[in-house]
Amino acid sequence: MRQLLDRLYAVSGAIAALFIVAICAIVLLQVGFNLVDRIAQLVTGRAIGLVVPSYAEFAGFFLAAASFFALADTLSSGNHIRVNLVIQRVPERQRPLIEAWSCLLGALVSGYFTFWAGNLVWESFEFGDLSPGIIAVPLWLPQLSMALGLLCLTICFIDLFVQVCRGEQPSYRTHEETLAGEE
Repeated sequence: MRQLLDRLYAVSGAIAALFIVAICAIVLLQVGFNLVDRIAQLVTGRAIGLVVPSYAEFAGFFLAAASFFALADTLSSGNHIRVNLVIQRVPERQRPLIEAWSCLLGALVSGYFTFWAGNLVWESFEFGDLSPGIIAVPLWLPQLSMALGLLCLTICFIDLFVQVCRGEQPSYRTHEETLAGEE
């Protein structure tokens, strides 16, 4: 089970990375088109009018997808921004209780958002909502990436909660200790 969950988080992070690459590609393509247009205008006196249709809208969709898919991977690997000030000042034997409470609260909050994001995806699909750009994209497609990323995050919080309740070292702590040993 541990390998399956770790693979889920890694795949989620890889999908996030692919969306970042897609943002770079679409923006670079539009910049290249702008450059060609500028050169054509200087040479012929008239721009060609090259454009990637709805490139800003797609970049926004890709950014949202990358952000949400990255959540579980960054949490499980200890790269999330967490406030450890409280946990560091608590006696060692009380830390698991605070960590368990934090993970349970995180699971409940992210589960709540996952439910409503899934509801939003379903409503957009049911009503046939489309984006307003040059290329009309069914809105449930970019919304689905948000819901799936939140689902992975909820699974990760539940996983961390179970690890702490079993008395195991949470995976984010294991990664932090590994990184500290490399310094």
